Amino acid sequence: MRSMNQHLAVIVAIGLLAPAAARAEILEASPGDDIESMINGLGPGDELILHGGEYTLNERFSFDIAGTEAAPIVIRAADGEVPHLHRPNANQNIIDIDNAVFVVLSGIEFSGGSAGVRISGATNLTIEDCEIHDTEDVALRANDSGVTYDSLRILHNHIHDTGGTGEGMYLGCNNDGCRVANSLIEGNYVHHTNGPSVSQGDGIELKEGSHSNVIRDNVIHDTGYPCILTYSTVGNGRANVIERNVMWSCGDHAIQSAADATIRNNIILGSNADGLAMQPHQSGAPSNLVVVHNTIIHPTNDAISLRGTTGSVVIANNALYAQSGSAIYVNGGSLGEVTMVGNAGVGGISGFDATFIAGDISADFVDGHYGGAPPIDLFPAAGGALPGAGDPAYVADDDFNGTPRGGVADIGAYAFSADGNPGWTIAEEFKGVTAAPADGDADADGDGDGDGDGDGDADGDGDGDGDADGDGDADGDGDSDGDGDGDSDGDSDSDGDSDSDSDGDGCECRASGPGQDPACLVVALGLLTTAFVWRRLGR
Repeated sequence: MRSMNQHLAVIVAIGLLAPAAARAEILEASPGDDIESMINGLGPGDELILHGGEYTLNERFSFDIAGTEAAPIVIRAADGEVPHLHRPNANQNIIDIDNAVFVVLSGIEFSGGSAGVRISGATNLTIEDCEIHDTEDVALRANDSGVTYDSLRILHNHIHDTGGTGEGMYLGCNNDGCRVANSLIEGNYVHHTNGPSVSQGDGIELKEGSHSNVIRDNVIHDTGYPCILTYSTVGNGRANVIERNVMWSCGDHAIQSAADATIRNNIILGSNADGLAMQPHQSGAPSNLVVVHNTIIHPTNDAISLRGTTGSVVIANNALYAQSGSAIYVNGGSLGEVTMVGNAGVGGISGFDATFIAGDISADFVDGHYGGAPPIDLFPAAGGALPGAGDPAYVADDDFNGTPRGGVADIGAYAFSADGNPGWTIAEEFKGVTAAPADGDADADGDGDGDGDGDGDADGDGDGDGDADGDGDADGDGDSDGDGDGDSDGDSDSDGDSDSDSDGDGCECRASGPGQDPACLVVALGLLTTAFVWRRLGR
């Protein structure tokens, strides 16, 4: 009996003396609290909840924090509330993210300042459900020299009314000076980057060297430069994917991409230049481009233009209606590298010998017109030129709504159904929820390469920034700057025991998730070990 008690004493002592791992905290803050210090004090698994109201920022506001994949840091709005970070002057950016690893920003409104959100370094950073507006420069930028921004997730943000160079998103650098990789830009609503003080004003600009990214399900309109602009990957990685976006009133081309992109299931209602332009710029020229199942309605100029081809370009199964230009315009380059099949619409093909199916805008859509903006319904009409008329060899897996195509070669962004459009109606708002590709790899071909063409490669190069000096800003240097938890005990609960619950037991054990308490696990393991040894000694 004495021996057994000695063993138990040793076990209990070990459990009591074992250093407790740092526990995740849930903190809360309100206007007037020093949220910059609170953010910089966050560690893996911590959560900072910001209550509604205006947080006025006068000095530089920055943070450098790191969570982990299993325990990310979350900075979010309180449920049903809108925290508003406002900078009343343009002396600084609204916030500077000096570095963020496995961090989530959610539900925060940003306004004022020079740039809105400047990201100087980040890996696995998520910015979601935020609003960035009325900035004196670009709204969201990730373009610090020498940096590779990996696995960003820019999701369902409302970006509008910018100034200065005016880009909604400026991602990467010219000439591969920095790059964004393996990232998802999805479901954002970007508009009015074309104010009187704006010198450029792209909607979403993805710079040279950026690769393996997906830009999808965004609504973009009223921009100063292209609504979506991508460059060459310069061999850094897989092609970028531009899919299921809708845009209109774009100040230049609607989509401009020189190389290394799969462009599919997009809808374009009009722009100041061409609908979709592929042309040489900076380091690249049109190659490794797959343009399939887009619907482009263009009152002026050409629906698709292709200049200076140097490598493989596929243009297939697109619905192209050019009221006063060509449906497809081709000029120069290696024309033997071009594949052009299954396209239909109005305006014909100029500069290339290929079959084009004649269409009629009034007969081919439920409510098609050349007005250049919603309301409009570009779902294929029964009996029109689009259902089943494309080339089966180039059918995408899904359509603009995320509806599986099932191998049927309906021309344009929608898969035809006699029951009508099952998805969102185009409007000045966020796009309605659509399905993600079934294979979960951000493409739609099942090979996991993100490019949608099934071959897993991304050769070729190109750029296409649409600005005058090729550097994406107005000063020629490639950038676009000008330059409390709510209670009294510090633990964000109400029992004063420094955990995150309210039962006074000093422990917040959870079944799973970022907030799981390692100290509680130590106690639980100790109790299980004690019980096991007790049984062994009792035999």
